[in-house]
Amino acid sequence: MTGARPSAKTRYMLGMVVDATGAGMYLPLSLLYFHHVTGLPLTQVGTLMTAAAVIGLISNPAAGVLIDRFGAKAVVTGGYLLRAAGFCTYPLVDNGYTMFCVILLVALGDTSFPPAIQSFIAEFVQGTERDKLLAAQRSLRNAGLGVGGLIAGGVLALGSDAFYYVIVFCTAAGYVLAAVCFGSIPIPRTAPGSAAPRVSRKGGYRLVARNRPFLALTLLNVPTAFGYTVLAVGIPAYVTQDLGASTSLVGVLYAVNTVGIALLQIPVTRALVAFRRSRAVALGAAVFAASFLVFAALAAVGEKSVILVGVFAATVLFTAGELLHGATASALCAQAAPEETRGRHLAVYQLSWAVPSALAPAVLTALLTLSPTAMWLVLAAGATVSALGVLRLEPRLPYEAVHPEPKPARSVPAEPAPAA
Repeated sequence: MTGARPSAKTRYMLGMVVDATGAGMYLPLSLLYFHHVTGLPLTQVGTLMTAAAVIGLISNPAAGVLIDRFGAKAVVTGGYLLRAAGFCTYPLVDNGYTMFCVILLVALGDTSFPPAIQSFIAEFVQGTERDKLLAAQRSLRNAGLGVGGLIAGGVLALGSDAFYYVIVFCTAAGYVLAAVCFGSIPIPRTAPGSAAPRVSRKGGYRLVARNRPFLALTLLNVPTAFGYTVLAVGIPAYVTQDLGASTSLVGVLYAVNTVGIALLQIPVTRALVAFRRSRAVALGAAVFAASFLVFAALAAVGEKSVILVGVFAATVLFTAGELLHGATASALCAQAAPEETRGRHLAVYQLSWAVPSALAPAVLTALLTLSPTAMWLVLAAGATVSALGVLRLEPRLPYEAVHPEPKPARSVPAEPAPAA
């Protein structure tokens, strides 16, 4: 098993890079693509995409059941193939109805992916190796998203509308290739569900509901998950409209974050495996809160140079919080979930990411309209509550979830030899 691990990890990382590159090619152009092929206003396109994403959340609990029944690898590969099929039908879209149907198909695959991939990681790596693999995954995904965006920009710069379809089909091909990579990874026979199909326990989600420490961990993640969304929703509007900075600065700030994650996630996580995961997660949330306070303070600053320095400092703090929190939080929740119902547990946990992501555009823009400073203070307060809550929850979490290193075996003193 040890000799096969490097090969398995290589295939895993190749699948992640292919997935992220394809997503990076399409994600920045999703609104423009459907606006281009349907002629619908951007606001209507955005509404249809949001509606499909919200309805797609139903695949989250369904994915938990399927993971526990058939194993995570089957759900991961099936989700990739489902999204590939959806992208292959994109060229058939010519009105709002067909657009909603194909987006919903892809959304179902998208929403099933997070609990499936975390369960999949838990099946073939353990202990500190899990933290390191999650760190490498985050690093390579950020790099792949950036490369995909550059490829898409270069292709569309050629000036032909046909290249919209080229990007769509390349994304579909990337999902198929990712499915092949993940499907070829062997699962050790000691992992749950590897020797035979996993038999779902009765009352699976009732078992999750009774696991109060895990539910508390899930709820405490919600404020931090809202904090993650500011990079795409809050910061662009705040920097350009309230601070009066140029639109080009938004792209630079995004690059600071993505490049920072790509370069530093692996070494930071390697250093964090010497500490308790709960402490690292709490520290990451606290650093998020500090970055939000810096953003809030900038609203009272009139000097442009000070605002520019402050925006970069707050973005660097935000990136540091993400480096501390992201991969470690994933490892913490995956290890805190019982093996026999890991799929259901992680499906519930992923709702703490999916729901804030779906609600963030409406919630954050409403707070920005009310008061830009209030938005940042609310986010800072939420991250602080999350940090303190995780620290208080730590004693109630399983030892192996909190500590990356396995629990040392208790040595039993040898009995003295009987006298002759």
